[in-house]
Amino acid sequence: MTCYNLALIGFGGVSRAFLELLEKRNDELLEQFGFRLRVVAITDLRLGSIVAEEGVDVPDVLAADPGNGGFRRLGGSTDARNKWIIHHVPADIVVEATFTNPLDGEPALSHCRWALRSGKHLVTTNKGPVALAAAELKALAAQQGVAFEFEGAVMSGTPVIRLAERMFGGLEIQGFEGILNGTSNFVLGRMESGLDLGAAVREARSLGYAEADPTADLEGHDVRLKVAVLANELLGGALAPDDVATTGITALTPADTAKAAEQGLRWKLVGSARRTPGGGISAQVAPRALPLNHHLAGVSGAANAVSFDTDLLGPVTVSGPGAGRVETAYALLSDVIAIHESRTR
Repeated sequence: MTCYNLALIGFGGVSRAFLELLEKRNDELLEQFGFRLRVVAITDLRLGSIVAEEGVDVPDVLAADPGNGGFRRLGGSTDARNKWIIHHVPADIVVEATFTNPLDGEPALSHCRWALRSGKHLVTTNKGPVALAAAELKALAAQQGVAFEFEGAVMSGTPVIRLAERMFGGLEIQGFEGILNGTSNFVLGRMESGLDLGAAVREARSLGYAEADPTADLEGHDVRLKVAVLANELLGGALAPDDVATTGITALTPADTAKAAEQGLRWKLVGSARRTPGGGISAQVAPRALPLNHHLAGVSGAANAVSFDTDLLGPVTVSGPGAGRVETAYALLSDVIAIHESRTR
């Protein structure tokens, strides 16, 4: 039996859901794939750090409270010892699930570099390092003979990158367009029902669809990172996020959405990229009023979808959950499974 030791960097909702998922699915993983997973270290800004080479006590770490000593009460420390844990704990796989910084990718980018340079496999849901430094991180992984997986960085648990890479063999992807942010999609839907932007955002926040500060979602910055990732991975581009022209939805009003509805149109925040005749890639994020029969117009709520323009099949659309702690946790698990399968071929 193979057992992979994991170190979790960041212990927010996604990492918690991932740990819960491991508790439920470890026996199935052993039966189906021949391996088990054991979390031997966790580090978090609020809770501190804990190391247990025999495996952490899952109920205890899930119950840890920053107001009551955090991981210190479990024999850990109050500080987030990210660098030390990544370098020195005998983990096979580092799971990076800290917050996204769209400007420079830190501190997640440093976490990724440390993990790969230490010869550890890396899985992350963090868009920042992938959009800003994927080529560098892939080169580091290849140099060290380890894996770098990031399926959850674009559509949460919906495996859009892996699906396109594995299932579109023999096809040329000429471009794509997609709804890649559940918060903005939900807000636009509620504005179509008559709410103003502020009220729609408050409702999204109350339902868990929006962060306390939803600026990155509403201004299109989140989608810009995802467009850069998809364009580079699937179109062979070398785009930086700043190469993606970006306009958000904050200028739209309920009057705009009502007028569009009268005309048989629906506003969506669309991220897109396309090969150009000169061999480059043109990419943008912008609100578009789509006809109701458009393949993205019916994507509602917090769902995501990407439509790939292929040379032989025309548009092929993939849709699924684009947010959610359990869904994103599954993306991490799918990346771990991919690492195991690549090692045992």
